[in-house]
Amino acid sequence: MEHNIFQIIWFVLWGVLWAGYFALDGFDLGAGILLPCVTRNEVERRAVYQAIGPFWDGNEVWLITAGGATFAAFPKTYAVMFSGLYTALYLLLFGLIIRGVAIEFRSKVQDPGWRRFWDFLFWIGSLVSTFILGVAFGNIFLGLPLDRNGHFLGSFFTLLHPYALLAGLLFVLVFSVHGATWLVYRVNGELRERLLRDARILWVFEAVVVVAFWLFSLKLTPLWHNYLRAPILLIFPLLALGALLLVPYFLHQGRALAAFLSSGVTILGFTAWGMAGLFPNLFPSRLNPAWSLTIYNSSSSPLTLKIMTVVAFIFVPIVLLYTFWTYRTFSYRLTREEVTYGEGY
Repeated sequence: MEHNIFQIIWFVLWGVLWAGYFALDGFDLGAGILLPCVTRNEVERRAVYQAIGPFWDGNEVWLITAGGATFAAFPKTYAVMFSGLYTALYLLLFGLIIRGVAIEFRSKVQDPGWRRFWDFLFWIGSLVSTFILGVAFGNIFLGLPLDRNGHFLGSFFTLLHPYALLAGLLFVLVFSVHGATWLVYRVNGELRERLLRDARILWVFEAVVVVAFWLFSLKLTPLWHNYLRAPILLIFPLLALGALLLVPYFLHQGRALAAFLSSGVTILGFTAWGMAGLFPNLFPSRLNPAWSLTIYNSSSSPLTLKIMTVVAFIFVPIVLLYTFWTYRTFSYRLTREEVTYGEGY
């Protein structure tokens, strides 16, 4: 019984880490996707980089922590993830690496061609990383081709089915809207007005794809089964839907921070919907549900989970306090002088 409690605790923490990563790194990934679409000159591009500059690398720590938690708490799931999804994860990491290098290198040489090259890599790295994340979770939601021994029966192209591609498109749109609301909050001038317009347009596509994804999930996956058994869980999709509907309202009111926070709550609610629908599975098998990797058959020993729980309850609040301090300190409207100076960007 004690073992089961710690397994459930770590499933919840696993979901919290992914939700935190999507809500935080989602806006700077979205800003990268939007960079070539909304900016018209070097000053506007520098404004986008400075809007995410103090945050992007700290945001990616949540991804590292989510991966580390998977390794420590659910080692068998981690092993399957890095064998069956190796190519997808390689592309994800490569995309994240080149966008980080692009942020650091673009201003090392004062040459327009040099900057255009790194801007392109920043854009493609953000787009590929976001799309691959969506494809990966689309496959997890639908189920992976796992045999009775947990072996992945397929290749990278096995992952590229219509449902996973829809999930990839969903992530791109959700993160793009999230990034647009953040940029509306932080920048000024014509760029801000352009972003307000584009955010409203992108939101329409986001809402359509969210509804389509939920409907296809109802038809193709068992994600909604837990909601039939425990209707109280419907609070998660309702939270996501309510927050999603508030985004255009706040944008229309010119309340950029409220729109950004609503977009973030949408992501948190949507992630909670997926995690609650998966429980107790981590990697469902679409070949045979009995072959799925669950929190019960792929977790570490009770002692390992107990030690990890103590460590998590000590250090996670510290990380949250530091994250809060960072955002409180650097989340303000950029001035033209700061953008023109643009140290490091």
